[in-house]
Amino acid sequence: MKLSIERATLLKAVAQAQSVVERRNTIPILANVLIEAEGSDATFRATDLDIEVVDKAPAQVERAGATTVSAVTLNEIVRKLPDGALVTLTEDSASGRLTIEAGRSNFSLATLPKEDFPVMASSDYAANFSAPAPVLRRLFDKSKFAISTEETRYYLNGVYMHVSEADGGKVLRCVATDGHRLARIDAELPAGAEDMAGVIVPRKTVGELRKLLDDDDMKIAVSVSETKIRFATPDITLTSKVIDGTFPDYTRVIPQGNTRKLEVDASEFAKAVDRVATVSSERSRAVKLQLDEDRLILSVNAPDSGAAEEELAVAYGDERLEIGFNAKYLLEIASQVDRENAVFMFNSSGDPTLMREGNDTSAVYVVMPMRV
Repeated sequence: MKLSIERATLLKAVAQAQSVVERRNTIPILANVLIEAEGSDATFRATDLDIEVVDKAPAQVERAGATTVSAVTLNEIVRKLPDGALVTLTEDSASGRLTIEAGRSNFSLATLPKEDFPVMASSDYAANFSAPAPVLRRLFDKSKFAISTEETRYYLNGVYMHVSEADGGKVLRCVATDGHRLARIDAELPAGAEDMAGVIVPRKTVGELRKLLDDDDMKIAVSVSETKIRFATPDITLTSKVIDGTFPDYTRVIPQGNTRKLEVDASEFAKAVDRVATVSSERSRAVKLQLDEDRLILSVNAPDSGAAEEELAVAYGDERLEIGFNAKYLLEIASQVDRENAVFMFNSSGDPTLMREGNDTSAVYVVMPMRV
């Protein structure tokens, strides 16, 4: 195999591949990227047995062929090469080495046979649809902060993507929760997604998918089966197993009867929470909200480190309320608001609080209070 490829193109493909590779694994071939050269393209394939990413890039192929080489080492080499360099990859199967040349730089890496590289079994996808990149980006970006990191509740370690009812019509919905906070984001249902099975997309897959969604003009082809989900652009295909588990009935924790309404400038609120939380104890990170007519007082009282208080002008017309939250949760929820105003709906100091952006109900967040 011999091919030449532009450095920036190669770096993009190899960087995507090496991020899928698990640093610590007992199977040496899984640390490698499979490079296949044919026609006028080179494909770079990497897997950790749960996720597979295939990146196709234009290249000048002199000799077709395939080999595997350490993804992390190749990424480091290409990253350090000068911008605009033309990189030549030459495989010598007799010596089992891959030579990388660019300008005056020359590297030689050990390879492993391509036959040992595991290829993810193909799947019959029951639902196939396409969605604009900004739509998928919003669905996953706004929900992923609430993914649980608790391994025992593995079915919460991802984003639940499914078809649901909202305002009399069907929507494509993403939900994530860790038991302390919840995010529920809706988007218009794309044609072809009506019969999609609800799937839990793992946390790592959500992180890898984000790299495919930067181009606002891109359409992403999505295919879903009961065990796998695939996201594809013309150049990159990301296939992932989904979490084998049942996502809990999240609708039960979304409060319907919260009537006390607080409207506040989202960025001002986030900055104020961040300031007063500076003195909160690391363990509890508790912030108290005291609500009076058109006035919000944020306060922290940490006996070990000190106290802080800040007042904000807000729109609030209900009876006085005192409620405590984990500052980190408040900050994460407030940072999801794209519009100017965040609307909080309270019931009492012991009940879950609802937050949305202005009058928009397509993005709803729930946060559990804490005692302060």
